[in-house]
Amino acid sequence: MKKILILHTGGTISMQENKETGGVTTSDRNPLHQWDGIASENVDIISEDAFHLPSPHITSEHMLSLFQLMNKRLQETNADGVVITHGTDSLEETAYAIDLLHSSSIPVVFTGAMRSSNEISSDGPYNFITAVQTAANENVQGAGVLVVMNEHIHLAKYVTKSHSSNVASFQSPMTGPVGEATKHEILLYQQPERIDESFNVSYFNKKVLLMKTYAGMEENVFQHIISQPLDGVVIEAMGQGNVPSSLLKPIQSLIKQQIPVVIATRCFSGSVHAVYSYEGGGQHLKEIGVIFAHGLNGPKARLKLMAALESSFSLEEMKRSFEKK
Repeated sequence: MKKILILHTGGTISMQENKETGGVTTSDRNPLHQWDGIASENVDIISEDAFHLPSPHITSEHMLSLFQLMNKRLQETNADGVVITHGTDSLEETAYAIDLLHSSSIPVVFTGAMRSSNEISSDGPYNFITAVQTAANENVQGAGVLVVMNEHIHLAKYVTKSHSSNVASFQSPMTGPVGEATKHEILLYQQPERIDESFNVSYFNKKVLLMKTYAGMEENVFQHIISQPLDGVVIEAMGQGNVPSSLLKPIQSLIKQQIPVVIATRCFSGSVHAVYSYEGGGQHLKEIGVIFAHGLNGPKARLKLMAALESSFSLEEMKRSFEKK
């Protein structure tokens, strides 16, 4: 039997609805532990609480702590796979942070729920069971960190929460899911290839700002925000990577200070490209030294920039890293 390490971190999947007030919140007892037996029919389960937090309370320090705990427990238990339960609001960020740091071929699968454990048609138990079955499947060895939600298997790099409440919220707009997971079968449509990249992170506390562009964005507002002590900036630009011309001077100022500026797109799908040469256009930005985050949304580009900064990457190394597909 495969041995699967379960690490619970909190979130809706571990919460309950108060039938009197309608509010959903944490309780003293984690209801997920009652599902361990359901999921352990074909696998040996080792289950524990890493922490018990709503996912909006998760920080980058929690992400690193979770990664370190996971590695420690893998060494102690010799587990064949890992399942991490997590709140959905920041699940894609924690999953991607672990993906950046995880170099082993041991599968790591994140899952969560859009409905709390005692709500009608709660999706948590089924997501949990299929996540365990995925982590125990031979075909996902070496695939990196995966997210299993609503019978779909996604890569941590591309998955995002696309709807605030729908149980089919998690999508990978760039690629689609890489497989499907049911109680009876795990099917991969393709075998994901991992990029060989090494991040050496002892701390995860670099100050990297994420900002979203909008029409008529004011230079003085942007300038005021970036006047704070910063290690890097990620900008969710318009379209294929274009910003209002009012941001050019502040961006050039950051680059002169050797503070990396990374561009992602604010669009739900698609990537950034050096196409437009007008002031603030993607080609113009690339010429002045802005880094393009190919295929990553803003929150994930921020995490990757933090990992690169913590690993003491040079600006050229950062550019090469972000350019990898």
